[in-house]
Amino acid sequence: MLFGSIEAGGTKFVCAIGNEKMEILERVSIETREPEATIKDVCEFFAPYNHQLDGVGVGSFGPIDGQKSSKTYGHILASPKVKWQGFDLIGALVEFFNCPIEWTTDVNAAAFGEYHYGHGKDSNSLVYYTIGTGIGAGAIQDDQFIGGVNFTEMGHMLVTRHPEDTAASSCPFHHNCLEGVASGPAIGIRAGKAAQLLEEDDYLWDIEAEYIAQCVHNTTLMLAPEVIVLGGGVMQQEHLLPKVKKAFEKVLNGYVTHPTVDEYIKTPKLGNNAATIGCFVLAQKAFEKAK
Repeated sequence: MLFGSIEAGGTKFVCAIGNEKMEILERVSIETREPEATIKDVCEFFAPYNHQLDGVGVGSFGPIDGQKSSKTYGHILASPKVKWQGFDLIGALVEFFNCPIEWTTDVNAAAFGEYHYGHGKDSNSLVYYTIGTGIGAGAIQDDQFIGGVNFTEMGHMLVTRHPEDTAASSCPFHHNCLEGVASGPAIGIRAGKAAQLLEEDDYLWDIEAEYIAQCVHNTTLMLAPEVIVLGGGVMQQEHLLPKVKKAFEKVLNGYVTHPTVDEYIKTPKLGNNAATIGCFVLAQKAFEKAK
C-alpha cells in the first residue's frame, strides 16, 4: 500500500510518500506561494504515484473548514495569508487525486502521528502542542479529535502574566493568551532579539517555562490526558523541558494525581516526522472508510 502526506504550512508544503508501515519513502519541501502555483508543484510531486496511492492525508494551516456537512468544507477560511482566504484546498486536490482524501489541521496531524506511533502509542488520550511561530494544539481521545463546531484553539488560552513581563503581546487579539506571551515571536519581543540567540541561563527562559507550565496545568485540569507532548521550534531548546516540568509541579501544587512528570510531559518521539506520519494515518483511515 502507498499513502500520500501533505503538510500544508504557511511557509512550505511538505509532501511525502509512505507505506503501510508508515515509513517515509520520499519527501519534498515546496515553498508556499499563491494557491495555483503551489498546488501545481504538489501535483507534480505526486504525479508518478497518483494511480498507486490508496489514500492521502492533509494537515493544513488554518483556520480551515473541516465540517463535512458544511458548504465550505475543504476551504481555507480567514487566513492571515490573504491569497489563500476562501481557497478550496481539498476541492483542488480532489480534481487531481484518484483516491480518498482526509484532512485536518497541521497540529492535529502531528498529534495523530504521536498518538499512533509516538508517545501516545499505548495510551487512549494525548494532547500535542506546537510552540513556535504560533501556538496550536491537537487533543485526541479514543482515536478521535476533540472538537465540535470548530477545531480547538488552545494556543489562545488565557494565562497569568509573569510579574516581570511587561512586553507587548505578539497576538493582536489578546494581551495575555499563551500564543501572545509564549510563542517564538513573543520571546523575541520580550528579549529584543530572536529567541534562538538567548543564552541557556537567561532568566527569560524561566518566564517562558512558567507560561508553558500554566498551559500544561490548564490542560491537565480540563482534559486530563495520559500524556502531553510539547513540540515546535521553541521546544527544541533542550534545556527548556526540565524547567517546564519543575514549574508545572510548582503551579499544580499536588492538586491532582498524574504520571511522573518525565512520563507525562514529553517532546515529540517522532521529531519532525510527527505530522507526516499523522497524515499517513489519516490517509489509511480515508482508504478504510472508502472500502
